[in-house]
Amino acid sequence: MRFLPLTPDDRQEMLSAIGVSSVNELYQHVPSHCLPEGLFDIPLHQGEMDIEQQFRTLAASNRTAQDGPFFLGAGCYYHHIPAAVDHLIQRSEFLTSYTPYQPEISQGTLAVVFQFQSMIANLTGMEVANASMYDGATSTAEAAMMARRVTGRSGILIGNNLHPHYEETLDTYIMHSGGELHAKEATDQTACVIIQYPSFHGTIEDLNYWRKVCDETGALLVVAVTEIVALGLLPAPTQADIVVGEAQSIGVGMNFGGPHLGFFACNKKHIRQMPGRLCGATTDADGKRSFVLTLSVREQHIRREKATSNICTNQGLCATAFTIHLSLLGEKGFKHLARLNHERACQLADLLAQVPGVTVLNDTFFNEFVISLPGDSAIISQQLLEMGVIAGYPLPDNQLLVAATEMTSTHDMATFVAALKEVL
Repeated sequence: MRFLPLTPDDRQEMLSAIGVSSVNELYQHVPSHCLPEGLFDIPLHQGEMDIEQQFRTLAASNRTAQDGPFFLGAGCYYHHIPAAVDHLIQRSEFLTSYTPYQPEISQGTLAVVFQFQSMIANLTGMEVANASMYDGATSTAEAAMMARRVTGRSGILIGNNLHPHYEETLDTYIMHSGGELHAKEATDQTACVIIQYPSFHGTIEDLNYWRKVCDETGALLVVAVTEIVALGLLPAPTQADIVVGEAQSIGVGMNFGGPHLGFFACNKKHIRQMPGRLCGATTDADGKRSFVLTLSVREQHIRREKATSNICTNQGLCATAFTIHLSLLGEKGFKHLARLNHERACQLADLLAQVPGVTVLNDTFFNEFVISLPGDSAIISQQLLEMGVIAGYPLPDNQLLVAATEMTSTHDMATFVAALKEVL
């Protein structure tokens, strides 16, 4: 596309076309107290070398997970990503491609999405998975909306400690859609019960209990997974009607909180109520295997009132990264990764439990657990940060949510414990 500069003549021509003589006249209806006084304090232009140096200076002030002991999780986890993943997703076929409105033209894109869907269905124990969602929070909210469509009910029950960001997103979804959160127990007006697995505090829930609750009330069971690596060790949540969550841990970096990779899976009987896209496999006119966009119940493809969601796309590049990473791991490698995460977390919990004044609160956990501290967890976390340790996610009541992954070394744990003893 050519660059077309905006000359004074161009500006005047546009102003004349809308019947005003100047830019000030265009904004005359804006209250004076809302208008800036004078010029904005914006730096003057700089040369390329000066800008690069300025960016390096800014970047040097960041603290990354690689700079020292890192125990922060809370829905976004520090995992190793093989170099092959980033190398392959930078191929132009993946990096710049967008599923076109004649999707069958992009067989490569559809093939990758189909493999992603197959992997998610296998991990979750569900019959069908879609082409991905924005993130775990939107996936969870979309699951609640789907449950309302399936059951014809409006109530939503959060059954355990759900990630606060997920709960806030859910609040946003139901704010103007007639839904309501049920505070304590499921009733005959509850559309779904949402259970995080493991919970936000790391506890591994008994899904059989919640399956029974849903069967007694006619509600759907929605299981939200924020740490997909856990599915390499924990049983697949086959008790659920819908399984959603965050797949960032495989192939996708923490990326300052995004972009991430939501997934959405369910039983086949609810497929028509799923949000997003669904890729399928078929044969072409020559009898060769090919891939198609089987289902796309979004408002751009069908009548708006028939659409299940206004999420218009999928996280294609992140889904590709996930698919490549999981392919490199294989089934044995994925299970080994999960065991390694759990072993590191158990080792860390044992060490922290020996610190005077510290109590590990979880009876069960995968790679994340809560400890109780003898003082304000936010203040203690800040003190540890000043000592070079990113200790975890502060919770109320002097509690701290701590995570350990395969990236957590024995030296990291020893440094954390020594610093914590010094602070306390």
